[in-house]
Amino acid sequence: MRCIIAFSLLLIIGCVQPKEETMADKRKITFMSLNPGHFHAALIHKSMYPHVDSTVYVFAPAGDELKDYLGRIDSYNSQPQNPTAWKIEAYVGTDFLYKMISQKPGNVMVVAGKNDQKIDYIMAAIQNGIHVYADKPLVINREGYGKLREAFVLAAQKDLLLYDIMTERFEIASMLQRELSMNPEVFGELVEGTLEEPAITKESVHHFYKQVSGKPLVRPDWFFDVRKQGEGLVDVTTHLVDLIQWAAFPEQTLDTADVQMLSAKRWPTPLSIEQFQQVTGKTAFPEYLKNDLQGDTLQVFGNGELHYTLRGKHAKVSVTWDFQAPEGGGDTHFSIMRGSKAELIIRQGPEQAFKPTLYIRLLEGQEKALKDAIRIALQTRYPGLDLEKQSNGEHQILIPDEYHVGHEAHFAQVTEKFLEYFLEGKMPAWEVPNMLVKYHTTTRALELAGNYP
Repeated sequence: MRCIIAFSLLLIIGCVQPKEETMADKRKITFMSLNPGHFHAALIHKSMYPHVDSTVYVFAPAGDELKDYLGRIDSYNSQPQNPTAWKIEAYVGTDFLYKMISQKPGNVMVVAGKNDQKIDYIMAAIQNGIHVYADKPLVINREGYGKLREAFVLAAQKDLLLYDIMTERFEIASMLQRELSMNPEVFGELVEGTLEEPAITKESVHHFYKQVSGKPLVRPDWFFDVRKQGEGLVDVTTHLVDLIQWAAFPEQTLDTADVQMLSAKRWPTPLSIEQFQQVTGKTAFPEYLKNDLQGDTLQVFGNGELHYTLRGKHAKVSVTWDFQAPEGGGDTHFSIMRGSKAELIIRQGPEQAFKPTLYIRLLEGQEKALKDAIRIALQTRYPGLDLEKQSNGEHQILIPDEYHVGHEAHFAQVTEKFLEYFLEGKMPAWEVPNMLVKYHTTTRALELAGNYP
């Protein structure tokens, strides 16, 4: 057995030893982090949680990705405000998966890293009686989707949870857009829409080079291999397809037969060797990316657009990757839900100081119903909301700053939701079917667009 003796003054790491579960442990959650190759694996540990053991068991190969993960945990333990108190016990070796399932010191596997391998890790965990809390996407192609269906069947048989980390459900503008879409006096009902003017649109712009936890993000070079990371149509679009299902059909159980794919396309973001070096720290493109070069420029197929109908409602999803955000900016989101009485629009540009901001365009002049919804009905759940009419006739929802907690804080919020499900011993009936619909939609779009094998 190979073990690290120490990493830092705050993170003492030793050989992982198996432990026997007692009755008192049944409601205790112990995380095992498997091969944490993406910074999202660490972000769930930026907060502490009741019922969660402070020891995290890590199983991973040696390398920069493990060092980055441990460094982030170290920084959260020493952050000036609300420092965490995580203790790490790590096994480091190439047989990390075998060691996790054979020793099983925890009961929940956290996995965030190479997306092509993720479904096999998930299946191994489920087969060995381990709950799964996984970063998106769970799968990146149709083969993986078939395995995912099997994993959910087995998880149900073994009474295990398999859940993906949908942070965007906790973004305040998206939450309020959903709330208002369920108010018939304000919104009416979602129109059917058309290909040219969908009933619901979700678009996002992401950036390869950005700040995370106050530091420039260093991405592993494999992140730019879409055969491992997944193309744009199956990666970030996971969030957007999820939001469409969650907002347009709240808490309703969907089926893959409800999806009709209309069109899908993909295109690359060019990346120079200088940009690649800036974001990865590597001075040359690795050999496995040579086939993705056009001249001296790497072509990263991170962009995609799909049109489909969901229960007859037209939907559009679009994801674009740029290298770096403009000064003062970051990843952005645009969305519109078209109702028979109003349109609910989220914008996040320079005019909004890059904060997601919700606007309402009334089609029938129902201002009193809107004011009552914002200033009365929603106040118990979201105190401090207000309304301001704009010069173009739209109404802006004034959202107190305290609700704009930011992307990193959403990881704690979605983790708390997973822990709630864990303690209840079940998820809502619609969650699993809708996860399958979501990954059917993304992988079918990639198949239609013409993906890598």
